[in-house]
Amino acid sequence: MNLKHFSLFVLIIIGFAGFAQDKKSGPVIEGYGQVWAIENPDFKTNTSQEFKVAFDVKDGPESDTEININFDTVARFLNMHAQSGIPLSQIKVALIVHGSSSRNLLTDQVYQSRYQVKNPNRELVEKLISAGVEVILCGQSSKSRDLPKEDLVPGVKIALSAMTASIQLQGQGYRLMKL
Repeated sequence: MNLKHFSLFVLIIIGFAGFAQDKKSGPVIEGYGQVWAIENPDFKTNTSQEFKVAFDVKDGPESDTEININFDTVARFLNMHAQSGIPLSQIKVALIVHGSSSRNLLTDQVYQSRYQVKNPNRELVEKLISAGVEVILCGQSSKSRDLPKEDLVPGVKIALSAMTASIQLQGQGYRLMKL
């Protein structure tokens, strides 16, 4: 690599490093849900509005060692709105889990016995619950995938079905986001 190409390479790396520093997690879910600060957006965020959203998550990662990026999206939603000045009291979030994402709600002990590794999603799920996110597992997925309540991260709720939870939450004014 000649000096000209090396210099260009270094500038690109420095540029990416500076760019990446603008992306951060928190203040609601530290360590997850990194977001970019958006300065002076043309479409202004109404910081006095109540945000009620139900995230419908059906798909989980194929790998036993990966974070469910859809769970991380819930953390991003919380973090980006809190970073933008919306009080947490105005943000109501539910996470409806079914399908292949259901296993991502298992305790470390049960996950380890089934997949030979600790659940990479456990900490994130615990942080979401601690932040007030209502994490709801589809009862039909619970039964069909042999995921009894005692095997789930504490605080996870089981509903009759994901469909039922979705309908009820929408009736309470939540907006549905399918991920």
